[in-house]
Amino acid sequence: MSPSIAPRNATGMAGWGFAAAAAALAAYALLSYWLMVHAAQAPWAVAALFGPLLLAVAGTGWQRRQPLTLAACAGLVALLAVIVARGGVQDMHRMYVLQHAGIHLALGWGFGLTLRPGATPLITALAERVHHRFTPEMRAYTRWLTRLWARYFFGMVAVSFAIYLLAPWAWWSVYCNLLTPLAAVALFVGEHVMRYRRHPDFERVSLRAAFGAYRQAGATDAPDRP
Repeated sequence: MSPSIAPRNATGMAGWGFAAAAAALAAYALLSYWLMVHAAQAPWAVAALFGPLLLAVAGTGWQRRQPLTLAACAGLVALLAVIVARGGVQDMHRMYVLQHAGIHLALGWGFGLTLRPGATPLITALAERVHHRFTPEMRAYTRWLTRLWARYFFGMVAVSFAIYLLAPWAWWSVYCNLLTPLAAVALFVGEHVMRYRRHPDFERVSLRAAFGAYRQAGATDAPDRP
């Protein structure tokens, strides 16, 4: 295979992978909405709501060889089985709050694990694969950015619980369905603008290249041990 063809094929595979991930997220969102409207009190709705989330987290833990993540998923699967066997829950509102929290806790956990001593921060590992020249300043910045995203995910959980406990359900619904995606986009775009204003020397890369680096990192990273 010629050198000119290989990168093109890799880029195409990354693009298809990104499209598949986006389609899976959209399908999961539609499933959650359908359950909320048509099967909110069904016992199996709890499994349908949390099963795909746990499967995705466990798959990432397996791919990245993270035994702590796999152990946490096993414990949650056991808890999920107990809840379904007991007939589900009476208040499905709590389940949707827990679903929202679970997604963000899983993301925060994934970012946070890579900040342990001896580990490579997640965004640092991705950046090393897409930048031809990786400077100490970029290493420090990507470590800070990994920490920022981890704190963001955990902060979203705290805000979610506060709104659920202190405000009407309609407010939490707006927060979950409208403000949550807007907040993620705002942080992503704001960081992108700030990065190239404060560090114009940093090499620019595409989102597709970053996604390809993420897939490569999952396939090649060494086991992540405490």
